[in-house]
Amino acid sequence: MIKQQVCGTVYGVILNDTVSVQKIGSLEDAPYKGAPKAPVLYLKPANTRVACGSTVNLPQGAKSVEVAATIGLVMGRAAGRLAAGNALESVAGIVLAADLSLPHSSYYRPAIREKCFDGALPISSVKPLADLAGLTLTTEIDGQVVDTRSLTDLIRSPAKLLADVSEWMTLSQGDVLLVGVRYMAPQAKAGSAVRISAEGLGSLNFTIAEGVAA
Repeated sequence: MIKQQVCGTVYGVILNDTVSVQKIGSLEDAPYKGAPKAPVLYLKPANTRVACGSTVNLPQGAKSVEVAATIGLVMGRAAGRLAAGNALESVAGIVLAADLSLPHSSYYRPAIREKCFDGALPISSVKPLADLAGLTLTTEIDGQVVDTRSLTDLIRSPAKLLADVSEWMTLSQGDVLLVGVRYMAPQAKAGSAVRISAEGLGSLNFTIAEGVAA
């Protein structure tokens, strides 16, 4: 039985898959002036985390939300300066996650409002560490398959990503490192039922609802 819990900081990463890089196009122009040489991280704070079976209320005025399926590496111990060859030995398990984001086109500023609203990270219970190389994630909205992605599209494998991040920051027990989300993921509207699944890991289910008045 997996006893480790998600109790720390959740880190996400962008531009870690070939599909997203192809969609964005050239990174040589301003403000980027070149492809990143290190992982590009962002945070999903504690208010974003909700469990399987939850209802996620969109912020007031939002009509839809991008649903980016990914997995998270749950740290079983504090880890810094890991080597890719044994980095996954510090991982206690993995979670299915839906990194929700309000549709937006600008990456010239941090997308705090778009990615950090309440409930913006439905997350499963911790599962045993699986063979990640051949893992395929399937996203269904209202019973229809809208996206499938294989982790073979990752630019940095989970082990390499973990090693590169831990080179300059220590991850704590209970922290989660999401391995990457696709740019311009499928969108769900208020009233939609969403299911993310992977063979051997079960599924993550949640519903989207309209925002409620404060």
